[in-house]
Amino acid sequence: MSGPVIRPRRLRQSPAWRRLARETRVDAAQLILPMFVAEGAAEPRPIASMPGVVQHSLDSFRVELQRAAAAGIGGVMLFGVPVEKDATGSGATDPDGILNVATRVAAAEVGDALVVQTDLCLDEFTDHGHCGVLDAAGRVDNDATLVRYREMALAQAEAGSGLVGLSGMMDGQVAAVREVLDAAGRADVPILGYAAKYASAFYGPFREAVQSSLVGDRRTYQLDPANRREGLREALIDVEEGADVVMVKPAMSYLDVLADTAAASPVPVWAYQVSGEYAMIAAAAGNGWIDGDRAVDESLTSIVRAGADAVLSYFALDAAERWARA
Repeated sequence: MSGPVIRPRRLRQSPAWRRLARETRVDAAQLILPMFVAEGAAEPRPIASMPGVVQHSLDSFRVELQRAAAAGIGGVMLFGVPVEKDATGSGATDPDGILNVATRVAAAEVGDALVVQTDLCLDEFTDHGHCGVLDAAGRVDNDATLVRYREMALAQAEAGSGLVGLSGMMDGQVAAVREVLDAAGRADVPILGYAAKYASAFYGPFREAVQSSLVGDRRTYQLDPANRREGLREALIDVEEGADVVMVKPAMSYLDVLADTAAASPVPVWAYQVSGEYAMIAAAAGNGWIDGDRAVDESLTSIVRAGADAVLSYFALDAAERWARA
């Protein structure tokens, strides 16, 4: 006697069945919205390579924060766009610098509703565009950069950051920041380690968004896209140094690294759907080549399916509001 005929299609025959049998679900609370705030801006400034994304003025920033809180997303990640830059990124630690000002605004406006997160990196603030301090030969000086990261961590904590996101990929950055925060009595501030951050071509639109001054590239401190095991190794180092959350970036081209990290990490694992990933979907949808809403949902689902506990995405707010209307 032969066995039963297996027909998986029985569980796909209607929208109700597909919802019931769905293995991976994405909720608004899992989404984090990256936001750019420009010093001196009188009104929002569109970013040409990221349709629908802007550099906010402080006024438009407040409005968007309230919208994000109402949508029930998990948090916001803040990036500052300063007017003046210098070799050491002094604006990053100035209490009146744009990122610290924006952090105070966000903490006051929505600090009880959203996790206000801040990018802890020098690239937006340096006139050379690198993520750290340069030595006499023009190379990034790892240890000198850690001094600046410690100072940034204290400035951001003082401004009200609910989580500092270490995105510079310096060796020892998590341990250095954890040490200085704890010594200052700020053991309450969690650290997000951008642990597996690859030297990707998909960051291009972001550099327009922060008006980057980068000359050259960051391949000496970001990961080689060809390396899978190294991504997991970097994540586990950050965990050992005290990271509360670790990140894989970019997301969609590194789902294998994300799955490896999620399987091994004892702390939450996040992923960043970066500017180039956003721009490809937004541009194709804008030209009518793909169904934009379906592509957004499929991309976010794929990232969570691979193991992300939360996703930083420029689609976060629009997606959450659309899901609420459905």
